[in-house]
Amino acid sequence: MDILEIDYLGLDRVLRRGSGKIIAEQNNALLVRDCISGACLLACENAETGMLLLDGTIGRGCDLLMVSDRTLGNAAFEKFGFSEKMECFQVAYYGEKPLAEAGLTVRTAHMQDLPVLIENYQLISPEELEKVVKRENILLGYSHDRLVGFVGEHLEGSMGILYVFPECRRKGFGTALQKYLIARTMEKGFIPFGQVEKGNHASLAMQEKIGMTISENLIVWMWK
Repeated sequence: MDILEIDYLGLDRVLRRGSGKIIAEQNNALLVRDCISGACLLACENAETGMLLLDGTIGRGCDLLMVSDRTLGNAAFEKFGFSEKMECFQVAYYGEKPLAEAGLTVRTAHMQDLPVLIENYQLISPEELEKVVKRENILLGYSHDRLVGFVGEHLEGSMGILYVFPECRRKGFGTALQKYLIARTMEKGFIPFGQVEKGNHASLAMQEKIGMTISENLIVWMWK
């Protein structure tokens, strides 16, 4: 199994940064637990083998799971009592490092910036946002000294947490912020990747415009 394939980049990231621990492996199926996010991540080329790994391990305190195979992911959601799920395309950037956009300056968010992040971004919990800020993984974007938006890296390493204030939208700031994060990720020696929920056509179009490769398959995130 090549964990550099687009569907498996989440496992590659946590293993390469040293936060991922292999908890089960068999016949081109790999299950990893990430100590930073608490997520379990399963990559497999055979759904039956993947389910065998989950049967032997998933009851051990795993409340957040990513499965690289959509059919297996939906079966695991039903079998193991998860309450919410999200089917996503994986996106990844394999091009040259993007250049900084003129007219936008960027700085790393710190704890004093947490209130404005919590007020404007509710797709993850305030507790998780605080952890991301402490890891210095949110970038704030400014145009003429005015905060226009922010972007960040989720605890397991995927790009996201993208928000542009309503009055600043349709001016290219979202694209510019993501390019900054792509460049920063590449400087750290990683392949920039993220997930876009199935049906979010506007976001998928933006990813294509930036030059991201979009997976053919869907992965499934689920949580309790």
